[in-house]
Amino acid sequence: MYDSLHEIIATLQYRNKSLHAQLEAFKSGEKYLQMKADYKTLLHSEEKRIHRLEVELSKAHAQTVDVRNKWYEVVSDMEKEHKKELARRDARIKELEKRILLVEKQRDDALDKLTEARRESYEVKIALEEEQGKNHKLMAQLNRDYENSSKPSSQSPNHKKISNSREKTGKKPGGQPGHKGHGRKSHEPSKDPIMLPPPSEVVEDPDFKNTGKIIRKQMVNISVSLDVTEYAAEVFYNSKTGERCHASFPEGYVNEVNYGGSIKALAFILNNECCVSIDKTIKLISDLTGGQLTISKGMVNGLSKEFALKTEKEKKEIFSSLMKKAVIHTDNTNARCNGKSRFVFVVASPDGTAQYYFRETKGHAGIKGTPADLNQAAIIVHDHDTTFYNYGSGHQECLVHILRYCKDSIQNEPDRRWNKKMYKLLQEMIHYRNSIDEAKGFDEKTVKDFEDRYDSILEEAHTEYEYIPPSKYYRDGYNLYKRMAKYRLSHLLFLHDIRVPHNNNLAERLLRAFKRKQHQVMSFRSDESIDYLCQSMGTLLSIRQDSEFMIYDSVSKIFDRQKTGRST
Repeated sequence: MYDSLHEIIATLQYRNKSLHAQLEAFKSGEKYLQMKADYKTLLHSEEKRIHRLEVELSKAHAQTVDVRNKWYEVVSDMEKEHKKELARRDARIKELEKRILLVEKQRDDALDKLTEARRESYEVKIALEEEQGKNHKLMAQLNRDYENSSKPSSQSPNHKKISNSREKTGKKPGGQPGHKGHGRKSHEPSKDPIMLPPPSEVVEDPDFKNTGKIIRKQMVNISVSLDVTEYAAEVFYNSKTGERCHASFPEGYVNEVNYGGSIKALAFILNNECCVSIDKTIKLISDLTGGQLTISKGMVNGLSKEFALKTEKEKKEIFSSLMKKAVIHTDNTNARCNGKSRFVFVVASPDGTAQYYFRETKGHAGIKGTPADLNQAAIIVHDHDTTFYNYGSGHQECLVHILRYCKDSIQNEPDRRWNKKMYKLLQEMIHYRNSIDEAKGFDEKTVKDFEDRYDSILEEAHTEYEYIPPSKYYRDGYNLYKRMAKYRLSHLLFLHDIRVPHNNNLAERLLRAFKRKQHQVMSFRSDESIDYLCQSMGTLLSIRQDSEFMIYDSVSKIFDRQKTGRST
């Protein structure tokens, strides 16, 4: 407390002393003189500062005037430059306007050229489309073979390897262990067997004992020899009348040398059944007889006529049998006679009975007189020859051909869906038909489902061809759709009648026999030769089906027949 008070007193004393000194200075006038001097100093300093500021202001004013003048100059220069720029811009605009006019003219010219180019391009595209269509048509024709058309495999340029669907088992080829072998058939010896003597080491060694077992091995050969039977008759002369007389020869002995049925049958079967040329037939018979027998070409050529004339009874029986059949197959093929086109028709029943008919033309004239014409109660199986639709009580088209046409449509119209579905459906229907139990018959529900799917696929085909019309260069797929819609009943009859097959393979196989003969002779010399051959082929087929007789023996007996129909 005391220290604090002491500090305050000390402070007041100092302040009092300072104030007292200031008061003495004012009384003596020194303070006024100092203040005046300080004032003068301060005034002088302020005057100098004011002067400096005035000078700076003057400089600033001068600078402002100078800047303003320079700004006016700059603005003036800028205005001049701007006017020049505007002038340049105006000139540029005028130049651009001229260029625009020129460009517009060029554009119009270019548009005209583009229009012309588009027109030319359109014409080129049309021409290209035409050429592509023609190419499509030609490729479709080139790619047709026995798998997708009615063209036979012999005329197909694309000979493909027939694939084997069997899976490899890894077993060795040949007979498997435990499987009964099929050895060569033993024959009755022509003479007593020749016993071979035992080996010397067996005879000398008493340890070898006879087992009683005999091993037999045969050598089979064939020999052909001439069997000539000659009749002789003495000639008597009547001295009064001049008449000459001799004993009558047996039937068949007309010429000095006559050939029996065995020779005729061999030549006939070789030439017609085996399709061996006449020259080779003559050469083979000559070789077989050691050159002793050489028959003439005319004799071999006339065997078909002789065989046909001697088998009238068999032909009538075959015709009568075909007239009683409920289902018959029919087809025709081309024949060549002296460069002219002829036709051969075949009519067959499912049991294999068949007859061939020679015709000069197709159509109704070709069918006239055949069982297909006269048997109006029969169901006719054919390959969509529309002429056949005028005959018979019902019709079934060959679905094998339809499958080929569907495959052709699939290859040439890959964007269509109906053809693939129809191909699959036909395969299902055929598989169902082949697996059917004839005793139980058809399942109506299954058949109805097949028919509904058939109609549905045809409706889909109608929609597809309506949305994208068929090309004028390939209309086969569209024509197939129209055909399947129009002849629907003739495609599905095999699902309703157990007697009706789904294909016409029987008639086609039978015609193939004539085609082989046609290829061998190349061209027949007369219509009669084709006619007699057709008559003979049907009878030969009937004889071959009769397992009771060998075809060679049967044909020999036919050739040995005389006019009365008896066999010698």
